[in-house]
Amino acid sequence: MPSLLSRKRDLTYFIFFLVHIPIVFCVDIYPLYPTSLVPQFMTDLRQWYISTYRDAFFISPPAWFTMYIWMELFYHVPLSVWALGALIRDDPKVPIHLLIYAMQTAVTTATCIADYLSWSGYENAEKIELGKLYVPYLMVSVFMGVDMYTRLDGALSRRQVAGSKKGN
Repeated sequence: MPSLLSRKRDLTYFIFFLVHIPIVFCVDIYPLYPTSLVPQFMTDLRQWYISTYRDAFFISPPAWFTMYIWMELFYHVPLSVWALGALIRDDPKVPIHLLIYAMQTAVTTATCIADYLSWSGYENAEKIELGKLYVPYLMVSVFMGVDMYTRLDGALSRRQVAGSKKGN
């Protein structure tokens, strides 16, 4: 099995998930914590984020955004933890799981982008600053989705060719 260090895309995904997990716990799922359990540094980070970006999703989230927060907790966290080990051991299930993750992340992130672009009372410069946060997530998820689809397609094509050779 080739080392994770020699598999550049997988190493990139590994680093992404390694960074993603603390962001989920410290930023994304903040509203789900009981206030008595929230450390001050998380409150300070959230206040800095809100004052810097005026991200309405963090000020007054719509119901669908709250659902996305729950998806982060119940889907992104377990998948991200699993992905760390799976990427290290080059688990053959990586492409299917990361394709699903990528598609879900692309749809939810694109929804957020479409929504904040429609906000009134925000200048274009403020929307561009939000884009610097949201668009890279969209780009990573689209890249990951195309990569995982290509891996699955290649594996299925090889299997189909091997199956047809057995039949001869």
